[in-house]
Amino acid sequence: MMKIKFSLLLPALLLAATAFSQQTNPRPGLIETPYKELPLGAIKPQGWLLEMLVRQKNGSTGQLDKLYPAVMNERNGWLGGDGDQWERGPYWVDGLLPLAYLLKDKELIAKVKPWVEWSIKSQTADGYFGPSKDYPGERGIQRDNSRDWWPKMVMLKILKQYYSATSDKRVITLMTNYFKYQLKELPSKPLDNWTYWAKYRAGDNLMVVYWLYNITGDQFLLELGDLIYKQSFDFSNAFLNTDMLSKMGSIHTVNLAQGMKAPFIYYQHHPEQNYLDAMKKGFQDLRKYNGMAHGLYGGDEALHGNNPTQGSELCTAVEMMFTLESGLEITGDVNYADQLEKIAFNALPTQISDDFQTHQYFQQANQVMLTRQMHNFGDNHGGTDVCYGLLTGYPCCASNMHQGWPKFAQNLFYTTADKGIAALVYSPSEVTTKVAGGIEVTILEETNYPFEESIRFTLKTKKSVEFPMHLRIPEWCKKGVIKVNGETILESKGNQIVKVNRLWKSGDVIELQLPMHIFKSKWYENSMSVERGPITYALKIGEDVKVVENTKDPLEYGTSYTEVRPTTPWNYGLFDMSEDKLKDNFKIEITGKNTNYPWNLENAPIQIKTKAKRIPSWNLYNEMAGPIPYSHIYGLESEREEEEVTLVPYGCTTLRISQFPLVGRK
Repeated sequence: MMKIKFSLLLPALLLAATAFSQQTNPRPGLIETPYKELPLGAIKPQGWLLEMLVRQKNGSTGQLDKLYPAVMNERNGWLGGDGDQWERGPYWVDGLLPLAYLLKDKELIAKVKPWVEWSIKSQTADGYFGPSKDYPGERGIQRDNSRDWWPKMVMLKILKQYYSATSDKRVITLMTNYFKYQLKELPSKPLDNWTYWAKYRAGDNLMVVYWLYNITGDQFLLELGDLIYKQSFDFSNAFLNTDMLSKMGSIHTVNLAQGMKAPFIYYQHHPEQNYLDAMKKGFQDLRKYNGMAHGLYGGDEALHGNNPTQGSELCTAVEMMFTLESGLEITGDVNYADQLEKIAFNALPTQISDDFQTHQYFQQANQVMLTRQMHNFGDNHGGTDVCYGLLTGYPCCASNMHQGWPKFAQNLFYTTADKGIAALVYSPSEVTTKVAGGIEVTILEETNYPFEESIRFTLKTKKSVEFPMHLRIPEWCKKGVIKVNGETILESKGNQIVKVNRLWKSGDVIELQLPMHIFKSKWYENSMSVERGPITYALKIGEDVKVVENTKDPLEYGTSYTEVRPTTPWNYGLFDMSEDKLKDNFKIEITGKNTNYPWNLENAPIQIKTKAKRIPSWNLYNEMAGPIPYSHIYGLESEREEEEVTLVPYGCTTLRISQFPLVGRK
């Protein structure tokens, strides 16, 4: 029998060991991170994840220049035109470029290249790049503030990804010259000189500065990094020493989701525990005061508490995913992978239509009617915010939503500090990389996760090679099981990263079993969500779908939008019960539907049946679910008879109740 060495890496131990790991030689002044991203294209999505990316290609991601020509056509300032020159063009390409190279799609790559080429060739002698001339206002586009620091940060992310896919050394030259320009100009023109967005989102700028430093070793980059961090919003202090996350309206939630990676990034140069502590407390408080069952938080657009009818912005979902991906790579903390999957498998798929043509600006955890109507949101955009459309809500999400799935796919595997491979987030895919000093291996990951419990990895290599394979056991899993070639080698409790080290040969198979059980969580007004594995389950509600022609304000909100109304009752309460009774009262049913697109009611591969009672006093209010009854309210009126209801994965729903009031105990 092959000798196998394994160990368990607790998150705290991973953090403590970060600075002492052996990895591809970080430059002096930056710590070694436990995990390192792979070149763009090394990971090939398979199964439902590949189908999702193909739908993006055929949908708005691949066609936004045609669907949204007012902004994405040749007039765009990032193509040298006199049109929109702020964030929307770069936002689109920030998702389009990784999609193009993940799919190795020549047509999409051809769409990306003009944006990259113009950006590189726009650089002036002083190091500046990008649009530089302001124009008078024009309805529907943003074409002033051309020299604002903020849109450049998005383009820097794009160029970083482009270099990862192509090794085009012009990127290194451009960034070196631009960062010299920043170091010279920032003292007199700080991050918030033109708009305040850059001050909050500077973590992305800092990330690329450190990335370039690890390539070139130019010492001025560390000085620039300190300057950028000093001028940016201090998230560490806000999380540790203020009431920001418990105070409604205190911060724009995309600024929060996107910008709060800064302590993670800065930690690489200043490895002080308070930055990691700040992030832990920040995520805990965000859930406590604003969290919802889909994995995000109330923010429409500023922080707005945890009432399940408050909105969560689509930009928040994709930006928070990228922040968690960044934190996972730097810290190796299991919790960040768990949170990433919660958003990816719940909030993200439901907020974008099946054909990837339309989206919701805000989604609601309890969402029972989608109509053009003013709601109790901090920002309203003609009442279109919950309707599906190309431009409903505000156009930032129409431009920015495209990065979610491609970057998720790009972060399924990492190389490790100990010259191995880590699979920390799970979806069907294949990866090819080098281990143990340069031996190439390919790993095929076959799974129906997150709906099923089994994940199978098959190795291919031209020669036997010893290296460690890191596997995450999620916190929700009571006991994960790892088999190699059919033999159980380890059973492990959740909330750990397991490291299996052995001499691997081509054809070896690792099977990871992550048994899923039903559990519950408590939320606003003591409401309850039902969960299994990384998925939250929601009430299945019948839908009446209507496409509405928009003759009122098509330039702002699109020529049409989709409204959805319920055709079945939604005002149900569930029974509270102890954990040991959940299995008997919530019956799991595998539907047997085998499809590469599981994210709708028709294709949902799993559902849960349980008993519930309707609550007559819980009715529509302002064309949405009325105030949720407090649980357990004394003397709450409910129907006498119990009914059987069906719960389906949250990501498969359009209308839903995911945070249920309680109508009694069992």
